[in-house]
Amino acid sequence: MHHIEAAKSRTAWVLFALAVGGFAIGTTEFATMSVLPLFARGLGISAPVAGHVISAYALGVVVGAPALAVLGARLDRRDLLIALMALFVVGNTLSALAPSYHWMLVFRFISGLPHGAYFGVAALVATSLVPENRRTVAVGRMFLGLTVATIVGVPFANWLGHAIGWRWSFGFAAFMGAATMTCVRLWAPSTPAAAGASPLRELGALKRAQVWYTLGIGAIGFGGLFAVYTYLANVLAAVTHASVATSSLVLGVFGVGMTVGNLIVPTFADRAVMRTAGLLLVWSALTLLVFPLAAPNVWTITIDVFLIGVGGALGTVLQTRLMDVAEDAQGLAAALNHSAFNTANALGPFLGGLAIAGGFGWTSPGWVGALLALGGLGVWAMAGAAQRGAERRARQSGRTACLETQGR
Repeated sequence: MHHIEAAKSRTAWVLFALAVGGFAIGTTEFATMSVLPLFARGLGISAPVAGHVISAYALGVVVGAPALAVLGARLDRRDLLIALMALFVVGNTLSALAPSYHWMLVFRFISGLPHGAYFGVAALVATSLVPENRRTVAVGRMFLGLTVATIVGVPFANWLGHAIGWRWSFGFAAFMGAATMTCVRLWAPSTPAAAGASPLRELGALKRAQVWYTLGIGAIGFGGLFAVYTYLANVLAAVTHASVATSSLVLGVFGVGMTVGNLIVPTFADRAVMRTAGLLLVWSALTLLVFPLAAPNVWTITIDVFLIGVGGALGTVLQTRLMDVAEDAQGLAAALNHSAFNTANALGPFLGGLAIAGGFGWTSPGWVGALLALGGLGVWAMAGAAQRGAERRARQSGRTACLETQGR
């Protein structure tokens, strides 16, 4: 009994160490949006131009996730996590020291490079510590760092930016990255790469149709959440007529919803991962559909924003699904999950912005988001049909081989 308790304690500390990294990444990703007016003024650029800095980070995630996962295929996973966080620290430290807008673009791109690869490798380490039926729960615990960042890290970095200066917001992210390196070195076990691991084998994940289906579910289905979150502050001001303090609380409730989702949903996903993903997409479609109706009242919009946040657990569920379908190329597939979600982070706000610009009102991203969730559900249905077809062909092939053997 004592041995079991000790093992659980060790696992908890490892998951905590991995979650610290999620906290650091979540803080820098979302806090950059909140301090955008500050660094725009500091670097002498307009707010729309400063928005390119956020795009540079997202581009870094999309490029870095597959590239670093493939290049690090043969490395011990603990060493790879530390190396990725070292790059994160360098990128955020340079961001804090950026002398001009163009250098800021370069440094934010560098900061984004380790994002997807870190979460991908951390997910592999987390699932290696627990039984098969607890894998999604372990990934959910690791992702808690990211969701808690939206509740604690982002407001703190925002406060720091206003109180001392915007450069300190990036400095805080760099400090948390260094703390992650220490925690991972202290608590994470040495995890050698799988036998036969190589960059070429990792690239083999791209040949598997189910990998692409799963990425498609995330890239489209998750766009709705980002469509609403991006314009939530505007909706609260223009439609709900909430005060600045109330708006901050509602934005915090979104993070609480994501945290609750990552605590509860993985338990169901470990029993039926694809069914849970499908139900989450239906959940998201319904909660996003309600958003325009809930927006005028502060209480109804707060409840709906919480429920939309719960749907964010889709990221955790798809992370496990990718590891299931990638077979022996899990590193790249797990990292690509974050390329898919950054695609959603670009697609959702873009389409939501088009709806607003088209005169459909501030709440129209809710309708757009519901359609995106249903689009993700369509890809989910295609994935299920393709999988059932492959299983049917495999059974028929097995029967044919059996009959041939009997004939001999």
